[in-house]
Amino acid sequence: MTQQELHHKASKALNDILNYWTKYTVDEANGGFYGEIGNDNSIVATADKGAVLNARILWTFSAAYNLSANSAHLDIAHRAWDYLLNKFIDPVYGGVYWSVNQYGKPVDKRKQLYAIAFALYACSEYYKATNNSLAKETAINLYNVIEKYGYDNIEDGYFEAFTEDWKSPDDFRLSDKDANEKKTMNTHLHIIEAYTNLYSCWKDELLLKQIQKLLLRFEKSIIDPLTGHLHLFFNEHWDLKSTAISYGHDIEAAWLLLESAQAVGDMSLIARFNSLALLIADTTIREGIATDGGLWNEYLPDTNELVKEKHWWPQAEALIGFVNAWQLKPDSKYWHAVIGVWRFIEQYLIDSRNGEWFWGVYEDYSLMPEYKVGFWKCPYHNARACIELMKRLA
Repeated sequence: MTQQELHHKASKALNDILNYWTKYTVDEANGGFYGEIGNDNSIVATADKGAVLNARILWTFSAAYNLSANSAHLDIAHRAWDYLLNKFIDPVYGGVYWSVNQYGKPVDKRKQLYAIAFALYACSEYYKATNNSLAKETAINLYNVIEKYGYDNIEDGYFEAFTEDWKSPDDFRLSDKDANEKKTMNTHLHIIEAYTNLYSCWKDELLLKQIQKLLLRFEKSIIDPLTGHLHLFFNEHWDLKSTAISYGHDIEAAWLLLESAQAVGDMSLIARFNSLALLIADTTIREGIATDGGLWNEYLPDTNELVKEKHWWPQAEALIGFVNAWQLKPDSKYWHAVIGVWRFIEQYLIDSRNGEWFWGVYEDYSLMPEYKVGFWKCPYHNARACIELMKRLA
């Protein structure tokens, strides 16, 4: 497959994803977007609506508009912005609620920095699409809230979660599968992603310094320079509290952190994260890629268990991570990895009948039963992968 052919395929896939979300997810009765839609496109109208889902829709359609200038994409971005501003932003304590019900009333008011970071990320992208000053102001306010309450001035880094009024909670977890620890790789990755996007439209010196500190923290505590894996969970002192390996997060971080280093403009950081991007890509190809080209979900060293599932989002991130490696070092193994992942996606994940991508497949290629739209199934990973491929292969 040539670069031009993959560019064409990515363009079509992006169009199909955006058309799906435009056609099926808009909640005309109650505003915003449906909280859940099944694999067969059955709507769960009573489902709660998550801040992460809404923010990712806002980012996706803003980014799509910034790529294509298609006014239909901007219409969906406007809708997502209005809903985020009026239903998810906490007007009393700041930040965003974790979830609202089908009518837009708060259900879970806890403050997860992960969700706030995605709202910040989305508002920045929407500002770039619209030049809406309130969107920029909202993004800056969310940044200030993270810094005021979330940053650890003693040990560095960011705490995972808080109560509605910014007290320390009993449960810090982002989801049931996570360890109940105060600091996580995942939230730090998406804070630096959001901060980098904000910095592209707001050249604030403190913001720049915080991006630099985040990059240094990834080097010091999160990335294992010997194995090319990311550590996942930590206590407040940065003591490691897990051994699990997430192949999707590894390869996602490989290109996102380099992007942040490039935004900072520090040549030493850029060189170091160039090398780390290649190390992570090499490790991911060696350990995480199956014979069918797809990327396994995770490995649990404590039990020597390879979790033989292939979820949609690690495949999407692998596309960018491997193209990024190939651009840094034109070794054919990286391009072959890109094509292998793409062919796996085409064969097993893209739903040619009902649209969008399935959540994933088991080892025997049977479909996983999770929803197609929901708290964690958003257009962000796969649409962003297509957008990045189109930009990088143009």
